[in-house]
Amino acid sequence: MTAYLLLENGRVFEGEAFGCRGRALGEVVFTTGMTGYLETLTDKSYYGQIIVQTFPLIGNYGVIPSDFETGPSHGRLVHAKAYIVKHWCREPSNFRSEGDLDTFLKSQNIIGLHGIDTRALTKIIRESGVMNGAVTDDPSSVDREALRAYRVRDAVAGVSTGAVLHFPGEAGRYKVALVDYGLKENIRRELVRRGCDVWVFPHSASARDILAVDPDGIMLSNGPGDPADNPAEIETLRTLLQTGRPIFGICLGHQLLALASGFRTEKLKFGHRGANQPVKDLTTGLVYITSQNHGYAVVRDSIDPAVARELFVNVNDDTCEGLAYVNAPVFSAQFHPEACGGPLDTGFLFDRFLRLMEPA
Repeated sequence: MTAYLLLENGRVFEGEAFGCRGRALGEVVFTTGMTGYLETLTDKSYYGQIIVQTFPLIGNYGVIPSDFETGPSHGRLVHAKAYIVKHWCREPSNFRSEGDLDTFLKSQNIIGLHGIDTRALTKIIRESGVMNGAVTDDPSSVDREALRAYRVRDAVAGVSTGAVLHFPGEAGRYKVALVDYGLKENIRRELVRRGCDVWVFPHSASARDILAVDPDGIMLSNGPGDPADNPAEIETLRTLLQTGRPIFGICLGHQLLALASGFRTEKLKFGHRGANQPVKDLTTGLVYITSQNHGYAVVRDSIDPAVARELFVNVNDDTCEGLAYVNAPVFSAQFHPEACGGPLDTGFLFDRFLRLMEPA
């Protein structure tokens, strides 16, 4: 069945439908990962967006539930609006596979589009910036005003857990309060693997709620949307920053910490999405290859050196990739040290967090 991608600039791409049928409106973004399409599809940071895979063949190793990044407590596994690929593999081959991509998208009510020139589409986004789009079988039915006006809203509330969850670590070494703004499951797995007793809190949890479990440290997860759209969460972090507890923020957690400290964030032209983003450690000079998925960044000129110093910077575009707070046991990373999918270069940041929780 013929289907189309209609961009807000008027450009139309014709392809073939797969997955669920219908129409989807969203923010069109691209990701450069050559593998990890399951982790991408189930990453809640894509809430409200239409994902474009730049790698041409997707689905060749099937659907593997143990690789999903949305946890078992969420009924919905995919929060993106639609999925666009050049070719999807109809006959996957992998001993771990439990199905094919088309069937999985249908089960999640996600519209798929294949057979378009994803290379040309990616070049448009790189040159013009992220823009809205509609995937549909009838471009004439799309309301152009609604397309231009679309904005990802209520993103964190749309993906966060609705209840406090407990995941005991075998050693019970440290108690960690993990605030879920759109949590990738491997963040939790990395903490549990290190023997931490993990309590997952909803995005709306108050500082009192979080401190009630008397955590040794607080972890702030990744998540979708504009960080400035979360004033209540930012206010909660202002309170938590005053407690002296170790805090580690990842991706959106990094941005929310910055906003709580009086810094600013800005929307990037086309964001960083993929598993090959180089970041430089400003302390050692080493460069790490990292997994990233974000469309906003902390404005470097807004960082008060009396409050925080930069830990990492993006080698490609010089954006801020991490902060260490001067007078508190608090640090953050814009990239994903838990990877999945992606390189494991920066997993040591979890160990740094554990060291902050060691008794004085």
